[in-house]
Amino acid sequence: MTLSQSAARAPRGTDLSCQGWEQEGLLRMMMNCLDPEVAENPHDLIVYGGTGKAARSWEAFEAIAASLRELGPAETLLIQSGKPVGVLATAPQSPRVVMSTAMLVPKWATWNIFRELEDLGLTCFGQSTAASWSYIGAQGILQSTAEVFSEVARRYFGGTLRGRLVVTAGLGGMGAAQPLAVTLNGGVALVVEVDEGRIRRRLASNYCDMMVRDLGQALSLAGEALTSGQSRSIALLGNAADILPALLERDVVPDVVTDQTSAHDMLFGYIPNGMPYAEALELRRTDPEAYKAAALDSICRHVRAMLEMLDRGAVVFEYGNGIRDQALKAGVERAFAFPGYVNGYLQPLYCQGQGAIRWIALSGDPGDIYAIDEALSRRFAADANLVRWLEFVQSRVAFQGLPARACWLTYEQRQELGVLVNEMVRKGTLSAPVAITRDLSHTGAEASPYRETEGMPDGSDTVADWPVLNALLNAACGASMVCVNHGPGVGIGNSIHAGYSVIADGSELAGAKLRSVLAADCAFSVVRFADAGSRPAVRKAIELGLKVPLLPRG
Repeated sequence: MTLSQSAARAPRGTDLSCQGWEQEGLLRMMMNCLDPEVAENPHDLIVYGGTGKAARSWEAFEAIAASLRELGPAETLLIQSGKPVGVLATAPQSPRVVMSTAMLVPKWATWNIFRELEDLGLTCFGQSTAASWSYIGAQGILQSTAEVFSEVARRYFGGTLRGRLVVTAGLGGMGAAQPLAVTLNGGVALVVEVDEGRIRRRLASNYCDMMVRDLGQALSLAGEALTSGQSRSIALLGNAADILPALLERDVVPDVVTDQTSAHDMLFGYIPNGMPYAEALELRRTDPEAYKAAALDSICRHVRAMLEMLDRGAVVFEYGNGIRDQALKAGVERAFAFPGYVNGYLQPLYCQGQGAIRWIALSGDPGDIYAIDEALSRRFAADANLVRWLEFVQSRVAFQGLPARACWLTYEQRQELGVLVNEMVRKGTLSAPVAITRDLSHTGAEASPYRETEGMPDGSDTVADWPVLNALLNAACGASMVCVNHGPGVGIGNSIHAGYSVIADGSELAGAKLRSVLAADCAFSVVRFADAGSRPAVRKAIELGLKVPLLPRG
C-alpha cells in the first residue's frame, strides 16, 4: 500500500527507517504535517492556509520519503516546490534538506500564472510551515495570537479583555487559535465560520466552547458572558460578509474586530456570501472566474463593515490574511485605515529579538513535551508569564499529531532552549530526539509589506533581501533543513519567507548547530530592525554586542 492510499502518520518510537536522526526527524515532520489530526485536507496533501501543501503530489511525497531514507550524513536533498530534484555531496555540518517553494520571477508572480504552472505540475503553494514541514496544528500560532490580544488589552482595556466582545472570522489552521486566545485574555469571542466541519474540529480539540447557527442566539450567549464577566468562545455558522453587516443593523459594535479567513486566495480560500456553502463550492468547480468575482464582492462587503465598526469606536486590525489589499484593489479606498496585527502590536517585541519557537517530540511520547515544559519552568522560574503559559497549554491544548509545544520566548531564552533540549536528549531524559523550529512570524525572516514588514521605520517594507539572507545564514549555521517560500499568509506576489529546523539528537554536532542557528536567527530580527533605524532595536543590538556596520546611533 502506498502512502497516498493510507494515512501519512509519522512513526512513533525510536526505531529508525533512515541513516540517522537528522533524516528521520525531517521525514517524521513531513509525515506529521499530513496526519489526519493535523492537516486540513490530507487526501490532497493540503496542510492549511487554503492550498498550502507539504509536497507537490503523492508521487513526490513518496520520492521525498525514499530519498530521506537513503540520505547519507554528508549529503543534502534538494526540494523544488514540493518535489525532490537531487541529492548532492556536502558535509556533516551542512543542512540535510534545502528547499525553495512557489518562487516566481517578479514580473510573473501572479496567482493566474502561478496556477497555470501548478496545473502543469511545475510548482505548488507551500504557505510557510506546510512546505517546511513544521506545522503543528492550531497550537503553532496560539501564543502569538494570545500575545496580540494581550497587547490590545493592555493598550485599550486596562490589561484584560474581561467584559469585552471580540468578533472575528475563520476557524481554519491559523484562525483556530483565535477563540482560545481571546478567552485566555478573559474576553468573549464570537467567531464566524462558514464550514461546519471546521467548527466541529475546534470543538473537539477544546479550542472553542460552543457552536450556534443563529446570530440572535450567539448574541444572547455572548451577552450573558459579558454581563457576568466570564470568558467564552462562540462559533457562529455563517459568512462574515453577512454577519458583520447584520451586527451593524442591530447596532452591535464589538470592542475588537479582526479576521482570519483565507482572504489571500480568492479561489481556494475565501468563501463568497449570498449562497449556501455547498453551492459556493460547486461554483468554484464549475466557474472559477465567477467564483472569484463573487468572493471579491464579499470581501468588499466584509471590509466595509469592519471600517464602519472602526468609525463607531471598535479596535479593528487585520490578522495578516491580505483582506485589506484585496478590498483596496476592488475599490475600497479606506481599506488600510486599520493596521495589520504585526505593525500594530508585535513589532516592539521583534525589535528585542523576542519571538515564537516550537519543538516537536519525534518519539510521539507526550511525556517528552511535559519533561521539557518542566525543565523550562525550572530554568526560567522568574518568568511568570512563561510559567503561566506552560500551565495553561498543558491544561487546555490538545496535541495534534506528534506532540509539540509552541512558546513565545526572549532572545536569551530561545538560545538556551536548544542547548537544554539537546542535553536532555543526550542524557536520556527524553525518549528520542526533538525537532526545534519556528513559525513564519519573524520580521527578519519575512518580507511581507501587509504583515511582518508593514510600516518599517525606514520604508523598507518591500525589500526582500532579508528572508534570503536569513535562509543563507541558517544554512551557513548548519540547520538541518532550510527553506525559502513565496506567498505565505498573504498570497502569491505579496511575501517571501524563510524557515529552518534543527534536529536535537544529543550529539555534539547537533549542539553546535543549535547554538549557532538559534543565536544567529534570534539576532537577525534585531539586526533587521536596527538597520531600519528602530531605536529600541539599535539599543538592543548595542547591548548584545552585535556587530552591525553603519549601526544607527542615538
